[in-house]
Amino acid sequence: MTQDVKEIFGSASGSTPPAALAAKVRTLAPSMTRSMQRVAEAVAADPAGCAALTVTGLAELTGTSEATVVRTARILGYPGYRDLRLALAGLAAQQQSGRAPALTTDIAVDDPIADVVAKLAYDEQQTLADTAAGLDTVQLGAAVTALASARRTDIYGVGASGLVAQDLTQKLLRIGLIAHAHSDPHLAVTNAVQLKAGDVAIAITHSGSTGDVIEPLRVAFEHGATTVAITGRPDGAVTQYADHILTTSTARESELRPAAMSSRTSQLLVVDCLFIGVAQRTYEQAAPALSASYEALAHRHRR
Repeated sequence: MTQDVKEIFGSASGSTPPAALAAKVRTLAPSMTRSMQRVAEAVAADPAGCAALTVTGLAELTGTSEATVVRTARILGYPGYRDLRLALAGLAAQQQSGRAPALTTDIAVDDPIADVVAKLAYDEQQTLADTAAGLDTVQLGAAVTALASARRTDIYGVGASGLVAQDLTQKLLRIGLIAHAHSDPHLAVTNAVQLKAGDVAIAITHSGSTGDVIEPLRVAFEHGATTVAITGRPDGAVTQYADHILTTSTARESELRPAAMSSRTSQLLVVDCLFIGVAQRTYEQAAPALSASYEALAHRHRR
């Protein structure tokens, strides 16, 4: 990777790169307290001005406290205020340099397609790494145990999360398990009513607040099914009806690379972890089922 790309993406320390700050503020502000929102909005609106301020100065400017400024910096992905201040200075320098406007985080309108590929590939890698690092393997193991012995599994998701729900359903079906993906909210609820103890319901929602996904999970929860939430918001509304919570990465979103892209990458990693875990637990059943499905489709690949 070239030095320019390294500068754009930031160091390997995991801090949010300067160019991603505004997108990160838009993503996380709704979940912040009002005082933290004032700090986040101030640094995104005037990075140069805020970079010149001490932590006390920024607290006074936003009518908050030094502790609030430090907490906001950490939520935005920086170890402390000093790191946020350095990033603000870098962002201000980028803005003053007249660099081409960004179409998506760190990708400019005049970037060659080869650079677009390299930057997106790097970003996907980081999304996967962040998700893997934050995934609670105890919760994952418990979800795998429930799935491996489930009478049936219902999976809820809409939009991009609906595609992930279909992917998990297809995987479970191929190893001989009964699974259904639901993107229609009415159908999801009417099926959730039929669930009971020994069944599993999985809700996939990046925001953690998608009503069409939360409602059937609530119904399944109330009917005794084991419930799982795959979400980028561990404090989101969906988690109040989840026995097990699997958290995905929430970073690296922007105008043309919104949650529909970044969340799908991390959700698919979690889905693959679930699938492999279940396949391991049910290997004697899963292996013959996979072989049978390959054999059934083999003639279609010989044409």
